[in-house]
Amino acid sequence: MIKIEFDDIILRDMIESDIEDYVRWFTVEREWENWDAPWENEDSTEEIERKRWTEYYESVKTRSDDVLRWKFEIEWNGRHIGWVSSYHIDEKYAWIGEVKDNQTIYRTIGIDICESNLYGNGIGTKALRAFINYYFDSGVDELYTQTWSGNSRMIRCAEKLGFVECDREVGEREVDGKKYDGLTFRLKR
Repeated sequence: MIKIEFDDIILRDMIESDIEDYVRWFTVEREWENWDAPWENEDSTEEIERKRWTEYYESVKTRSDDVLRWKFEIEWNGRHIGWVSSYHIDEKYAWIGEVKDNQTIYRTIGIDICESNLYGNGIGTKALRAFINYYFDSGVDELYTQTWSGNSRMIRCAEKLGFVECDREVGEREVDGKKYDGLTFRLKR
């Protein structure tokens, strides 16, 4: 099990007790969804989420420590509060579900702090810094992050970490009937 300590946060692999947090975050305490792609929100049930996260946990619990991780849980003061994760985008900054041969891909990182009473105190910045360090230490030379122009906390976090805006899709996202820009930022080692 990988465990990365950075200041007062820990990035770690998922443990079984995290499942119930995910059930709560995807069914009851859903404020975090208003900041992470709110145009994608869907209602779910405890049964569906418990099954989904149990299956996910079973699929990752025996990974060897030498396998590069795409996701870590965030722990702060002994409390599971969210996660950092990564995904691939192409040269047009669009999400890639499956990488094809000879396709140009870039690694994009993101974060979800699911405990809304913890917003705005720097935990997310520290967690992303630890995740960036993990990838840079693993030989990745360039990282991206994506958000929307209505998520001012994520924009400030990205800029604090040294990310520079490299793409803006004007009016690409709609939230509560209002248009926002889709933003992509790049960070080079």
